Amino acid sequence: MTMSQLGRHGLSLLFVTILSVSMIGCGDPQETQKQGNSGITSLSNQMLPSGSMPDGVYWGDLHVHSRLSMDSFSFGNRMMTADDAFKFAKGEPVVAHTGDIAQLRKPLDFLLVSDHAEFLGVIASIMDRKHGIETTALGKRWSGWLEDNNIQSIINEWVGSFDADTSSPDAKPKIEYPDEAFFKGVWGEMVETAERHNDPGKFSAFSGYEWTSMIDGDNMHRVVIFRDGAEKTLGAIPVSSTENSDPEYLWERLEAYENQTGGEVLAIPHNSNLSEGRMYSSERVSGSIFDTKYAKTRIRWEPVLEMTQVKGDSETHPLLSPDDPFADFERWDETDINSNIIPEDKKIEVYTGSYARPALKTGLAMEESLGVNPFKFGMIGSTDSHTVMATADSDNYYGKFVDSEPSPERLMSKMGGILWNNRMLTAAGYAAVWAEENSREAIFDAIKRKEVFATTGPRIVLRFFGGWDFENADLELPDYATQGYKRGVPMGGDLTGSDLAVQSSKNLSPRFIITASKDPDGANLDRAQIVKGWLDDDGSLHEKVFNVAWSGPRTLDNVSGGLAPVGSTVNVAKASYTNTIGAENLATVWRDPEFDPSLRAFYYVRVLEIPTPRWTTYDAQRFNLDLPDDIPVSIQERVYSSPIWFTPAVN
Repeated sequence: MTMSQLGRHGLSLLFVTILSVSMIGCGDPQETQKQGNSGITSLSNQMLPSGSMPDGVYWGDLHVHSRLSMDSFSFGNRMMTADDAFKFAKGEPVVAHTGDIAQLRKPLDFLLVSDHAEFLGVIASIMDRKHGIETTALGKRWSGWLEDNNIQSIINEWVGSFDADTSSPDAKPKIEYPDEAFFKGVWGEMVETAERHNDPGKFSAFSGYEWTSMIDGDNMHRVVIFRDGAEKTLGAIPVSSTENSDPEYLWERLEAYENQTGGEVLAIPHNSNLSEGRMYSSERVSGSIFDTKYAKTRIRWEPVLEMTQVKGDSETHPLLSPDDPFADFERWDETDINSNIIPEDKKIEVYTGSYARPALKTGLAMEESLGVNPFKFGMIGSTDSHTVMATADSDNYYGKFVDSEPSPERLMSKMGGILWNNRMLTAAGYAAVWAEENSREAIFDAIKRKEVFATTGPRIVLRFFGGWDFENADLELPDYATQGYKRGVPMGGDLTGSDLAVQSSKNLSPRFIITASKDPDGANLDRAQIVKGWLDDDGSLHEKVFNVAWSGPRTLDNVSGGLAPVGSTVNVAKASYTNTIGAENLATVWRDPEFDPSLRAFYYVRVLEIPTPRWTTYDAQRFNLDLPDDIPVSIQERVYSSPIWFTPAVN
């Protein structure tokens, strides 16, 4: 079986004798026990035992838009449907708006077409003369604007309908809204399309939508994903933020769906980086502070964050993580989603509520005071493609809107002609899920328990377990993942002080198994890192990045723990790189050398590839263009695990 098959079907990777890894021992964290080149002498393809233990990694996109979304249609996607999105995700070729044949190098395993709930399908139905919308006052007005090609007036009304605080019971919609019968018709078509493409065991097609709250230009968007089939999902229609822009209203409606149908549903926030600090603020939309009930409700409905996508990466920011040399990555940090400039003196405050790492730290402090952590989320990626094409490969990237599909113009054009520069788009990302099988139920359940990780594009297979008695020798076992589940917890799990007490030793600290295997069609790996955050006994919050496994004959700095760059093979003129540096696999068992059993903490893994050309560099070579100087020529693609949390024992 090939490495590609291993990654595609999610068989467990066993690292027996890997010359390409650095292994940090359970003693001195700076003692390098094994280093070498990028060769590998033995790799087992043994599948983990069947049963309840997840033994497959599945790749997908939970955030794609079709012509039913107002902005997708308005910015040029007049023809591409959810049907096209599912076909493309399955690996079938489609004709892009440029006339080119577009196709994924490797199919995805699951997809959610998440069209905007706000005026869902309205403009497409006006053009198609469907569901009677063209006879309404709104339909007649927008139909006239369509005939005059006055798209901007339609966009202005659409955005104005939800770019406001409608959380007050006295708030009134700015424009008339279609009736429930219309949306039932559109929703029925969406559900039917997902049902037709759902093929348990081979491909999972989810039903869902995007709830698009945007209070004062601050991004509060959530993707809503259903676990269920048509027999339950048809019992609901998408919740629109024009009804109420407060996420608490959305959660109430999701709870009503579950109570009425017996189904299951979750919400996934995205683009916290464009929320101007509102997404992970310590205040509710109403202005009141969090209480225990709110904290429980929030984490109940929002167990994961879409942390990387076309509108930037939301892990952290250099101003918040100045000691992290990889914090400055594909960030959109100058404005909110409405292009309102963030004042210089407000940036630290705003970014603290906008990025995942500081939010995870804030969650520790909230748990200390409330007894519940409202920001105890896992992490995934998705694309937010509005062309139906879920692409995240830099050399096969089809952008966000129609005008950001490959062309000689896209490096210098703006999204929709009026938004951000297309060259600022990020070729990201996908959601990776550890599940027992490829089914809606198994994938949804994995998301709910946070056994997921985010990738900016490459299909790097990542395992992450936390426990108390892991040893380097465990990596040589044919069932190391089985041992990870039996003797510890996977990504998304919890270690507690009560567990530590059972070990009957005050000298223990948590030990983590980390294994990573490169994308078979992609670049080698540079390093694996553990990012730790913790709450001190004086209430202060801290973070530290540990290099735990790396390629090549490099050693850690004795003082800082830093690691020299891996180097670069990128040829900018040719838009190419070589895998003559880096490692195919990284594996280690790492012990926290600074562990304090009295302090709350979290740990997550970040794995970096060697440098590769950014998508814009591929464009410059493909179309013989000069590269603008405001974008990097190369990047280090990466994956992020969901965290493992440590909670001290109660005295």
